[in-house]
Amino acid sequence: MKIGLLGYGRMGKAIEKIALERGHEIVYKIDKDYNHGNLIKADVAINFSIPSAAVNNVIIALENSIPVICGTTGWLDHYKKVTQIALHNKTAFLYASNFSIGVNLFFKLNKTLAKIVQKHSDYKASVEEIHHIHKLDAPSGTAITLAEEIIENSNLKQWCKQDAGEDELEIKSIREGEVPGIHTIQYKSDIDSITIRHEAFDRKGFAYGALIAAEWIVGKKGIFKMDDVLNF
Repeated sequence: MKIGLLGYGRMGKAIEKIALERGHEIVYKIDKDYNHGNLIKADVAINFSIPSAAVNNVIIALENSIPVICGTTGWLDHYKKVTQIALHNKTAFLYASNFSIGVNLFFKLNKTLAKIVQKHSDYKASVEEIHHIHKLDAPSGTAITLAEEIIENSNLKQWCKQDAGEDELEIKSIREGEVPGIHTIQYKSDIDSITIRHEAFDRKGFAYGALIAAEWIVGKKGIFKMDDVLNF
């Protein structure tokens, strides 16, 4: 499989390493002040560029009928436009806030727990995410996905960054050191609390999941999610 890397920072390099180990070829790389290879040769493009560059990078690939795996967060105001371009060009697009297999299992656990706790109004939900100081967006895309899943399966109306009201879900964001990613869901009452947590030890899990998605999407047309890849 021939891969175009849209974004050649830490994640791009991690994906490249695993891709080469699995026998794939990197035919294109683009990053700030860096452009090497030929995107048109790619069977699939994997986007982990910064939010300000993500939309343009993705659109260029889709307009050339190259399927795109996108892991960049902080650009979703343009999601509808991007998916329309993918469909118009008869190719495929898959966005996920997190490609880690473990996180996607965590998503499933989160939704199941939310449905159970919904019946017990004494428990107040909250979300906390911790990431490295280089992460540009806050809350993280993963934290927003977790919050949206809780809201869909509860009586809460929306999420907020602080001072949550009765029908709001607070997401607390912390940036420190080189933390790859920690996400914690807590349900707290006056007498006890219930906590579930996912901690990434490094970026390999994200890179591996993105590559699995890329291998899966080649030859397909349409708009997909990681649930489709993992057959959840």
